[in-house]
Amino acid sequence: MRYAGKDDHLVGSDMLPPGQRKAHGWPVSHYGPVPRFRPERWNLKVFGATASGTEHVWSFEEFAALPRTTVVADLHCASGTSTTGHEWFGLPATALLELAPPAPQATHVMAWAEYGYNANLRLADFASPRTLLATHHGGQHLTAEHGFPVRLVVPHLYSWKGPKWLRAIEYMTADRRGFWEERGHHNIADPWKEQRYSYQEED
Repeated sequence: MRYAGKDDHLVGSDMLPPGQRKAHGWPVSHYGPVPRFRPERWNLKVFGATASGTEHVWSFEEFAALPRTTVVADLHCASGTSTTGHEWFGLPATALLELAPPAPQATHVMAWAEYGYNANLRLADFASPRTLLATHHGGQHLTAEHGFPVRLVVPHLYSWKGPKWLRAIEYMTADRRGFWEERGHHNIADPWKEQRYSYQEED
């Protein structure tokens, strides 16, 4: 399955959000060191306000067997650069929500990565059909620098909302700011509205 979404005319085109400029290649950008991958220790968890009240865990082998799809989407960095036409392959967030449903009162998720890095999202943003737990890029496994084995891709938000080296999804019944949101970045992060900084937030 290949999905580009309702904004197909924007994917890979020269149309960029305001304040963005197209970058050449695919620059590497992250906070902290690149973690070492140990498949025997790796798992993906879904916890918090789950419908069952229990934690869901997949080993690396179990996660690799889950359904996959392809999404073609651009990446927009809050620093002002964009890279276009990325072909991502991985587990749709919608499929994860079916496998591990949130409780009815859940409104947000926290995406947790290695070293305790996290990013908060509205549940509706996570549930977008274009949100992906990506394992591949351009037909190849992600490199370690770009988030292998799994990175979250949320194309309609600034890229800091999609952590590399994803390890867990926490369902929440109230919002809680993530790593960059606590350090002055916008809580929603819509690039088409230039939502870069917390001072731009409305009450």
